[in-house]
Amino acid sequence: MLSYTEENYLKALLMLSFQNETRPEAGTNEMAAHLGVKPATATDMLKKLKEKNLVTYQKYGKILLTEEGKKNGITILRKHRLWETFLYEKLDFSWDEVHEVAEQLEHIQSPKLVNKLDEFLGFPEFDPHGDPIPKANGEMPSFEKTLLSELTAGETGKVTAVKDTSTLFLQYLEKLNITIGTNIKVLELIDFDGSLNIQIENAPNRSVSMKFAGSLYVKR
Repeated sequence: MLSYTEENYLKALLMLSFQNETRPEAGTNEMAAHLGVKPATATDMLKKLKEKNLVTYQKYGKILLTEEGKKNGITILRKHRLWETFLYEKLDFSWDEVHEVAEQLEHIQSPKLVNKLDEFLGFPEFDPHGDPIPKANGEMPSFEKTLLSELTAGETGKVTAVKDTSTLFLQYLEKLNITIGTNIKVLELIDFDGSLNIQIENAPNRSVSMKFAGSLYVKR
C-alpha cells in the first residue's frame, strides 16, 4: 500500500504530464514547486518511487511515470474528482471549497466505495471545475481545450473548465457570475496590454486581463 505522500506525488506527476502535453515528463524543481516542497525533499521521495517501479528517474534528469505509476495516479485522480463532485452536488459545498476536502478523501482505499460513489452520482464525466473524471477503466473523457484568450473579437465561447483552480480565482468568477456553462462573448481585444472587453451572460460587460482570459477554457 502506498503512503499518502507517495500518492500525492504520483497524482502531481500525472497532473504535470497533462499540463505538458508535448513532453509528458517533469523536472525535480518543477515537481517540488508544484507540491510546495524543497527540491531535496522531492528527490528523496522520487528515489523511493523509483525503487517501487512507479517512476523512471535519473539524478538531474526528467521524471516519467511508469505504466504502474500512471495507473495509480489515475486512480487517485479519479477518487479526488468524484469526491469533489459529491461534495459540490450533494453536500452543497462551493466549488472553491471542494478541493481541500477531496485532498483528504482521495486516500480512501476501498475500490467498491469509489465505484458505488460513481454510480450514485450517475457516472459524471466532469467535476465541478470542468476537469474530466477518469472512468473505472482509466479512460479520460475528452473536451475542447480552447482558452478564452484564444478567441477573437466577436466570438462567443461557453465556459467548460477552469485552468486556475485557486480559491481567489474561483471566488472572483462567482463575483462575476461566471460558472461552468456561462456564455462569454469577446467584444474587443486591447492591443496595449492584451486585456479583453467581454460580454458575460446575465451580467454586466467587463474588462478582464490576459491572465484572466488565459485561465478559462471555453467551447466555441
